[in-house]
Amino acid sequence: MIEAPKYTASEIITVLSARQLKDGQIVFAGIGTPLLAATLAQRLHCPGLTILFEGGVIGAFVEPGKLPPSTNDQRCTKRANMVLGSADVLLLLQRGYVDVGFMGGAQIDRYGNLNSSYIGDPAKPKTRLPGTGGGNDIASLTNMIVAMKHEKRRFVEKVDFITSPGFIRGNNTRAESGLPEGGMFRVITELAVFSFDDNSREMKVLALNPGVTKENLQDNTGFDLVFDKNVTVTEPPSNQELTTLRVLDPDRLFIA
Repeated sequence: MIEAPKYTASEIITVLSARQLKDGQIVFAGIGTPLLAATLAQRLHCPGLTILFEGGVIGAFVEPGKLPPSTNDQRCTKRANMVLGSADVLLLLQRGYVDVGFMGGAQIDRYGNLNSSYIGDPAKPKTRLPGTGGGNDIASLTNMIVAMKHEKRRFVEKVDFITSPGFIRGNNTRAESGLPEGGMFRVITELAVFSFDDNSREMKVLALNPGVTKENLQDNTGFDLVFDKNVTVTEPPSNQELTTLRVLDPDRLFIA
């Protein structure tokens, strides 16, 4: 019998996402898993990580158990280095001061294009989603990490709408569309870690999470996957990572 993992899907997504961040980086983090992962990285191996919020806060200190539910929550400003207007903080993206963009989405396709606008026919959508916020700016001007649940309905052949551009149609189409910098760096799910091919710009499997097979992964994906020639298995979350994460979110609002 295979022993059940001692962590939830949300916990492994958060831990693996935190591992992608490096000390000294400036990260534009969305609320939820991206913020939780960035805060976890700060606590464990990136004390010099600076977190930016779309609402204008730069360098906030997120207190354990007080994760803000939106970028406009006053908890975002705790011990912040600076609080700017939204336009000013987005200008930092345009000037190249931000290293990493970090968010989720409802749909993603093989080239890393994200949809957080609507599902279905634009004239009569099946589901309306929150929309872009700063998602287009972040994806257009940074190296992106995407953290999301892995489902066939989310990993689709073609997104219903490109809210946040990845590599558009692959190859050099991102640069040809006027976005010479940035692009998708990693996609993290409870099943695997993905990178993007340097030439075709297709999503490819870099590592499988413990207990996941290539067949499992393909069965839950809406397009044919490309596998790296040296696919590895990720290290499961350590006790230290899980303990710190659960202190940050004691009410399990994001990691349940």
